[in-house]
Amino acid sequence: MQYVRLGWSGLKVSKICLGTMSFGDPRLQSFGGGGWIVGREEALKVLKKAWDLGINFFDTANVYSMGKSEEILGEFLQEIDREEAVVATKVYFPIGPDPNDRGVRV
Repeated sequence: MQYVRLGWSGLKVSKICLGTMSFGDPRLQSFGGGGWIVGREEALKVLKKAWDLGINFFDTANVYSMGKSEEILGEFLQEIDREEAVVATKVYFPIGPDPNDRGVRV
């Protein structure tokens, strides 16, 4: 795997970033077409394989499967050397009625 330094941060990230939009609960198909969200067990296998191949850079968002993607990634991060993993995320779209479910206001 090839790595680069992320700006001035000193973080070493793989040139390949694994996106987790398709991880979650297959019953929560966010977009039309359906059938492309994989469940927890399969997602954990994909994350493990990616890690074993040297991918240490993961992308997620609060809206992916209504937060399930973040939960799965969080579970995986507990199994590895967290200091070696880099997570990119974004928040915007509301996922519920509570204040912490409503994204970011500036």
